[in-house]
Amino acid sequence: MNDLSLGWQALRVYLAHYRQAPLQAGAILLGVVLAVTLLIGVKATNDNAIHSYQHAGEALAQQASLFISATGRDATLDESLYFALKRQGIAALPIVSGVIEDSQGRKWQIDGSDIIAALHSLPQHTPSDGGELPLTALLSGQPLVLVSHSQYRAMGFSDNAPAQLALGGQLLQVKSLPDSMNLGNRLYLDISVAQPLLQLSGRLSYIALFGDAAQLKHQLAQSQLPLSGLQLTEQDQGKALTDLTRSFHLNLNAMGMLAFLVGLFIAYNGVRYSLMKRQRLLLQLLQQGLSRRALMLSLLLELLLLVAVGSFIGFLLALQLSHWLQPMVAVTLEQLYGATLLPGNWQWSWLAQGAGLTLIAALLACVPLYRQLCQRSIAQGTQRFAQQEQHRRIHRRLFMLGTLLLLLTAALYPFSREHAQSLALMGLLTIAIPLLLPQILQTSLSLLTPLAPAGLPRYAIAETRELTAPLALAMMALLLALCANIAMNTLVGSFDSTLRSWLNTRLHADLYIRPGSGEMAALQQYLDVNEPKLKRYYQWQAPYYVASGNSVQALNLLSRDPTSIAQTTVFKQPEGRSQQQQAVQQVGAGAGIFISEPLALKLAVQVGDKVRLCQDRQCQQPHLTQIAGVYFDYGNPKGEALAAQTLWQQLQLPAQPYSLALGGIEGGQQAIDNLGQQIGNALGLNPAQIYSQQKIRTQALKVFNKTFSITLVLNTLTLLVAAVGLFSAVLMLTQSRQAPLAILRSLGVPQKQLWLMLLCQLLLAVLLTCLLALPLGAILGYLLIHKVTLQAFGWTIMQHWDWLAYGRVVSLSLACCLLAVLLPLYWQSRRSMVSALQQEVL
Repeated sequence: MNDLSLGWQALRVYLAHYRQAPLQAGAILLGVVLAVTLLIGVKATNDNAIHSYQHAGEALAQQASLFISATGRDATLDESLYFALKRQGIAALPIVSGVIEDSQGRKWQIDGSDIIAALHSLPQHTPSDGGELPLTALLSGQPLVLVSHSQYRAMGFSDNAPAQLALGGQLLQVKSLPDSMNLGNRLYLDISVAQPLLQLSGRLSYIALFGDAAQLKHQLAQSQLPLSGLQLTEQDQGKALTDLTRSFHLNLNAMGMLAFLVGLFIAYNGVRYSLMKRQRLLLQLLQQGLSRRALMLSLLLELLLLVAVGSFIGFLLALQLSHWLQPMVAVTLEQLYGATLLPGNWQWSWLAQGAGLTLIAALLACVPLYRQLCQRSIAQGTQRFAQQEQHRRIHRRLFMLGTLLLLLTAALYPFSREHAQSLALMGLLTIAIPLLLPQILQTSLSLLTPLAPAGLPRYAIAETRELTAPLALAMMALLLALCANIAMNTLVGSFDSTLRSWLNTRLHADLYIRPGSGEMAALQQYLDVNEPKLKRYYQWQAPYYVASGNSVQALNLLSRDPTSIAQTTVFKQPEGRSQQQQAVQQVGAGAGIFISEPLALKLAVQVGDKVRLCQDRQCQQPHLTQIAGVYFDYGNPKGEALAAQTLWQQLQLPAQPYSLALGGIEGGQQAIDNLGQQIGNALGLNPAQIYSQQKIRTQALKVFNKTFSITLVLNTLTLLVAAVGLFSAVLMLTQSRQAPLAILRSLGVPQKQLWLMLLCQLLLAVLLTCLLALPLGAILGYLLIHKVTLQAFGWTIMQHWDWLAYGRVVSLSLACCLLAVLLPLYWQSRRSMVSALQQEVL
């Protein structure tokens, strides 16, 4: 027989062995399944989000080619322009969009359009396309809201009962449509209902144009329509949104790879345990004439089979995981970036990618182990002492390699300037951290052994040192998960503390009002008559562009009254109080601007540099000005700049304020809420246009919690995967130690003392791992805060140590260890001593 046939026969022997010892195959499959589940689950979530950016169209319509919008922020168009476009034969769709609150204070993004025009924009429209649509109700102007079936369930509605939603004081019926109609997370209304709700009667948010972009531009140029002063934007296939969210998705991918690595540790530990328990079987196969090449081939076939089965199971679980993660990601992307996510579709390529990556990683990890086993002399097949010495040499080499990687990370740290480079440094650190553990455990236990009392305690610590090798991989996975959890808790706690401090300075008024473009004068008149003594703070806002060198960035250009500029600007640069006062005076005189920290990092500029302010991306008429200061900003990922009214007027920007804030309201929060309600009733303002300071603070912290919910979930999943790996390793170790434990019992050691010894051994190993995780996790958190987050989002965060959170993580690890020990001990106690003595000694 050739080697392939012999290898196949040996594989059949392994399968028969696994029927007698399913724990060994189960440990390998568990690691592969967990690794593939987390890797593909995160990848599917990211891929579906990016696919949504590129293919999301208008509600119930295809993707538009051009957009016509007004130039001012929240400025609107007269709907007569839409009718003029239709008369010119241009395929157009009128859109109104905005945010409105329901009766419970929840905010909803609603879109409204002409339903007939939307359906006719579809390239292959047939009557069946609208079969699910209640066209009669929509065309008759009934108060009806259309949502996707996924969004319908997310809103808490049941399929078996009629659903209603109160928006803007009006009760609307809610109807769900299939996810295939690509509504995403939007609430869709007919334009006849949406315009009054958003207080946009006769106005449009923008107009979407369909067809070839070049031909449309030619038609518009020949139409002689009044388009001067309006903005014509071409569809970018989601490129701008993809670029804006790249850092967010890169961080998610990094978390998925970390979880994948933890799962591979578990799988490798299962492979090594299986080989250890099958050494006698493999030795017998060699003695019966199986060639070493055939043995190697059989082990590779076995690994391929286990990876294939585990990857398929992991792929199915990954689809369910992605289904759970998708709503969290959708909320984050909607709140931060205004993205609309469409229902996800799974792809077979994810299975191929997950299985391929897992197989490559498994081969790199296991082939050296297989070769070492196949090349070992038959006479040396049971020499345990030589194996222990070899493990010690491997641990010393791993420690040296981990130390070199740590030094390399420290040396490259000052030169990291980009987000991807910092993530690469974190990758080096993540690889280095577990490599240090086995040797540190060996050394720590060696130092503790002489300090223990003679007898059973000293024996227990000495034996724990010998157990480092079989426990090393599970402890390395646990160390990785602990470090990641500590780092993420440090980031979240630090950001929470920083954000609260920033809000305390930034929110200096009691009530913030953002009326429409035609309502500011009425608001000021109302305040002059009813509340003349209240302090008023104004803010102006307009979309603009800033250029530095060849880089041009879109931004929100702001202007505030002198008091607001002086009191609410939280400076990063300059740092000194006197320099900050001089910067405020410079900006007040119109000789400079302040820019937000995210924008300063994108443009790679600092205080004193010159930049150009431009009306459009071509920057044909730039206004040269100086950066007088850089301020912290955690609310706008696109970046913004702040100018005084002197410069604002020089740029000939709108003189009417965008928003108004009131201060000095006496009577506490109840008086503030009452005044806001009175103003809203008097002027007919939407509740979403009036915010108290407390409401803004609550909303900001709510968005913050949702933003980090996905990363915290992935961190918790990684820790749970490591806990499962620890349980698996301890279970396998306890099974393999039945004979030596039975010997101790036969020598007179009481069973309770034996149990206590085993428990203390594992708790000691886990405790040492947790103590090592604290400083290493802190280093990882420092890099995450001061490099990755700063470069990815432009946020400077003051590091805050949350010792209570660290204590919870350590306690959770010790509890997992306790559970992992007690169950195997209980199972072992049900076996007779004679049966245990017959087991193979570890």
